[in-house]
Amino acid sequence: MDRNFDLQVNKKAFQINMDGRIYGTFAEIGAGQEVARRFFHVGGASGTIAKTISAYDMTFSDAIYGASGRYVSRKRLDTMLSHEFDLLLERLDAKIGEQRRFFAFADTVAARSFRKHDESHGWLGIRFQIEPRGPVNEIIMHVRMLDAENLAQQEALGIIGANLIYGAFYLANRPDALIGSLLDDLTSERIEVDMIRFSGPAFDKVDNRIMALQLVTQGLTKAALFRADGEVINAADAFYKKPLLIERGSFRPVTLVTNDMLDCARTMFLAEEHLGEGAPELLMEITMQNLLRSGELDLLDFLDRVDMLSALGRTVLISNYGEYYRLINYLTRYTDRMIGLPLGLPSLQEIFEEKYYEGLEGGILEGLGRLFKTGVKLYVYPFLASDGTLTSADDYQVAPNLTHLYRHLLDNKFIRPMENYHREYLGITSAQVLAKIRERDAGWEKMVPAEVATLIKERKLFGFE
Repeated sequence: MDRNFDLQVNKKAFQINMDGRIYGTFAEIGAGQEVARRFFHVGGASGTIAKTISAYDMTFSDAIYGASGRYVSRKRLDTMLSHEFDLLLERLDAKIGEQRRFFAFADTVAARSFRKHDESHGWLGIRFQIEPRGPVNEIIMHVRMLDAENLAQQEALGIIGANLIYGAFYLANRPDALIGSLLDDLTSERIEVDMIRFSGPAFDKVDNRIMALQLVTQGLTKAALFRADGEVINAADAFYKKPLLIERGSFRPVTLVTNDMLDCARTMFLAEEHLGEGAPELLMEITMQNLLRSGELDLLDFLDRVDMLSALGRTVLISNYGEYYRLINYLTRYTDRMIGLPLGLPSLQEIFEEKYYEGLEGGILEGLGRLFKTGVKLYVYPFLASDGTLTSADDYQVAPNLTHLYRHLLDNKFIRPMENYHREYLGITSAQVLAKIRERDAGWEKMVPAEVATLIKERKLFGFE
């Protein structure tokens, strides 16, 4: 048999098969049994595989794992992992538990088919022991399969599944390297990992928020999401059929202006005629550009900012979308409801800079067309100059060749000047707050929300002493 050991993934699968201590179950629904097949393909699989199962029929699947409203979901993955791992221990622990490190691998995916051409995605996970009869650990992740053909998607799923199993047993002490290894023999153009979560004693020092950040920095995805409680979540679940209100910033630190901008926009957003039912999801987005200091990523600084947003109960989105229209394209992948973007006048100015659209065939017209999709609104916070001049979206002057376009967007309320803002906050900037903290000027405390001031003092953030 041609095992094609030029592929890194085949070497990994063969190493596991030859280990002699790793033994487990594969349960796969959708896209074939490509992960298990990878281990059969390289040879020696009898030393690794106790059982493979693929319950495609819903009746069979429900009989094994219980009824489910959504078959391609995190909940279904959890049920599969629990059932298969518990069954493995029940049947084999007494016999070989002293010598083997057990695992259960599962995936449930919706791959491309001749009937459906919807977005192809899925959930993968492994529940495993580091030592024989040791405590249980788990890694789960969500992927988007981007190949146009079903067979290519199956192949990509088989590769990333095998990479995950290898990482669990050989890279558990280096989760950042584990994440980087997931795309061995793949590219981000074929498969995207937009959510990963580590749990169990082996990962008790792992911060899943940093792991979400690693997905973005290492190029496995363009965006990652987590709630105020630190739980990493999948955008498709969080945004599904929800209106979204998203504020972009560095949040270093959060100021009264940050909150006022969001509060004013939220009031206007809730009053929109076509908002529909349901409370909007409030998001605070930090772009990679805003996380890089002197060209390098400061993880402590990242966590400080996230903790501040968490203290305010905010959901955080980390993204590598520099341009606003790319951010909108990402969000509209998951929701068809209204999207609101509160922003300051300097950000509005960037949106109308033609240099940011040079990579588009249609230039700025194409970029703005992508940005102002149906239901997208910009809520613009006014700008107070040092000489006391106040400029709002109504007064802002764009380049002469864009004047009519800007007026069209303004008149049709795609762009709306912010209402009922606190004028006394307009002079506050993050740079001023940081300077006062370092100068030991207590006046900074009146420039940030009370929860943020408390956190800065308790944790001695941003040079506070």
